[in-house]
Amino acid sequence: MAEDELLNQAIDIYMSSLKGLEHFVSQPAARYSLSFEQYLILQEVVRSPGIKLMDIAEKRRVTRSAVSRQLRVLIRNDYIKQEPDQADRRKVSLAATPAGRAVAIKIERRISERFAKWVAVFGEERGRLLLQLLDESNHQVIQPENDSK
Repeated sequence: MAEDELLNQAIDIYMSSLKGLEHFVSQPAARYSLSFEQYLILQEVVRSPGIKLMDIAEKRRVTRSAVSRQLRVLIRNDYIKQEPDQADRRKVSLAATPAGRAVAIKIERRISERFAKWVAVFGEERGRLLLQLLDESNHQVIQPENDSK
């Protein structure tokens, strides 16, 4: 019976807190018609000019086609441009446009402000503990379960 109660509590927390956390994190990027994942890719390109699509896919542990879909939006919004690689013209390097760099800075600033409020309310020690528990859950339960499928 205690496990059923724990499961119901986990479902309630997922439906309210974790989905709410996703919105809390992604809302600053949504102002610029970007998903949080697209913002993270933009940020990677800003920090690593000349990075390749393949490098982003490897780092994020996703397929190249998944990154390509995200890049299409960034390119269409003129946040990222593709440039032929000087060493190998068959390869394409990615670079942030001035508009892309400006948007990345604005989104990062807003995310930092929101996170600072979260830490102010929650406290740094409790915040670290929560993040540690979520990370352990991810590595010990969620990822092994996902990898087994």
